Formats: sequence, structure tokens, C-alpha cells
Amino acid sequence: MHANKTIHAGVLSIGYAETGSVDGAPVFLMHGFPYDIQTYAEVAPILADAGCRVIVPYMRGFGSTRFLDDNMPRSGEQAAFGADLLALMDALNIQQATLAGYDWGGRAACVVAALWPERCTGLVSLHSYNIQNIADSLIPASPEKEQRLWYQFYLHSERGRAGLEQDRQAFIRHLWKEWSPTWNFNDVTFAQSAASFDNPDFVEVVIHSYKHRYGLVEGDPAYATIEQRLAAQPVISVPSITFDGTDDGVRSPSSPAAHSHRFSGPRSHRVVPGVGHNMPQEVPDVFAQAVLELVHSKP
Repeated sequence: MHANKTIHAGVLSIGYAETGSVDGAPVFLMHGFPYDIQTYAEVAPILADAGCRVIVPYMRGFGSTRFLDDNMPRSGEQAAFGADLLALMDALNIQQATLAGYDWGGRAACVVAALWPERCTGLVSLHSYNIQNIADSLIPASPEKEQRLWYQFYLHSERGRAGLEQDRQAFIRHLWKEWSPTWNFNDVTFAQSAASFDNPDFVEVVIHSYKHRYGLVEGDPAYATIEQRLAAQPVISVPSITFDGTDDGVRSPSSPAAHSHRFSGPRSHRVVPGVGHNMPQEVPDVFAQAVLELVHSKP
């Protein structure tokens, strides 16, 4: 998959791939950390063949996406991710779309779905309600869960920053293996994504993201109002399909009831056996069919 287009959207020049009919139902596919648009190399054609207009952008700090201002803070906070997605929709003059993603990209989709539900006709989200509760971020989890988050604590330190800067590909490849232990990706698959991590803003955005979610650094003042709204943990009212993978090395599957109070609209929660953290690339058919289920259910 190639990012064959760029557009100025908000504070970014966003690189993105687009496929399918321009008159089709719009779908935004949002990748996570540390992945890129190749996540959707098999999902996008399925959706395009079904008549959708499919847009797959690089998140800030990845691939061909760039900041328009050299002095702009390289924020990796959740409000920025949501604002970027909304700005891209505005720049493309797309008023409503189905939003789908996981990890950082799923968070962007959840932010837009929660705060601007009139813009979202349906949501597909790995890990269900993917909006951070920063106020509670310093409450420790179980030792088993804390161990899975070692990379976040590592990135809080200058040693972690140096490690990411010096050998990000080895670091990322290790995360891929750890987070998706049953996904047998090869050197070619990794190489197709690896260049995306050479973005000049990658390290700064990543470090800020993993510090901000614990309240260790300030956010960009431009997103303060959005962050304040997210602090209230707004419910998601749009039709939603949520997933967990049984073999996810970051987050164990949760029961449907665990997040039910965060969804006020129709929601179907599904646990997929043998799937890790990078669900769209591991089981593209399953992910694509969930998106189409929402697209076809629109009134």
C-alpha cells in the first residue's frame, strides 16, 4: 500500500492512501503504534471492492505526514490524534464516515466518535473504549499487567529515548513479536513498514505520547479544551463493533460488560481467538467484514 496523496489538514500535511469509489461510503482506517498504513494493505481492497471510499492516513510522526510549522509542539496526546482525524475529514470535505482503528488510531476514532458523533456513522475499535483516563493513570494495575507496559516506562526515561533514537527498528520489531506472538510476519512484511518510522518527528511524538498519558508532561495548549472534554470520559453513542484478541501481548481481553457503561448506542463486542495486537493485518477479513457490517447497517 502506498500513500499516493497528501493534503494540508489542521497543523499537518497528511500523507494518505485512498482507494475505491469517490462516491462510495467513506471509511477511515487508522493505524496504531508502532505500525503504519501497511496494516490495512489487505483490508482496504476488500472495502473498496464492496463500494467504499477508503482513506488510510499516516498518523502524526509516521511516514509522509509532516508538521506544517517547525515550531509546532510534537504532541502525541490523544486530543491531538482526534483533532488530526477531524481536520482530515474537514480537508477532504467528508461530513460523515465510518471510523475504524486500533491502538493510537483506534483512540483517534474513539475521540471523534465520542466528541463529534454527528461526524461518525459507525465505529470499529480494538480494545473497546480507547480513550485514556489520565486522572487515574498513576493507579497501579496488577504486576502481570504492569509487566506488559514495560516499554511505556522505558520511554519515560532518557535511556529509553536514546534507545528509540538509536535503534528504533530493533525496538519496534521486538514489540511486534511480543504483542502478536502468533503472527508469523517475515522480513519483507516488516521492511514494508520500517521506513515509516524514520519520520523526523517520530521520536518526539512517541516520547510525548507515552509521557502525557501518565501526566508526566504538559499537553499542547491548542488541545486543552479537547483534553478537558475527554477527561469527563464521554460516552460513545454511535453504532459500534469492538474487538479483543485472545493473544494480545499488551492488553488481555475484557468482558463486554467492562466497557458497556461507555457506550450508549448499539454495540457488539467480539473476542477473536489467536489474534494479537495488530488485528487488521493479522485477520484482515474479520476486520473488513466488521467495517462493512456497519456500513451496510446505515439507514
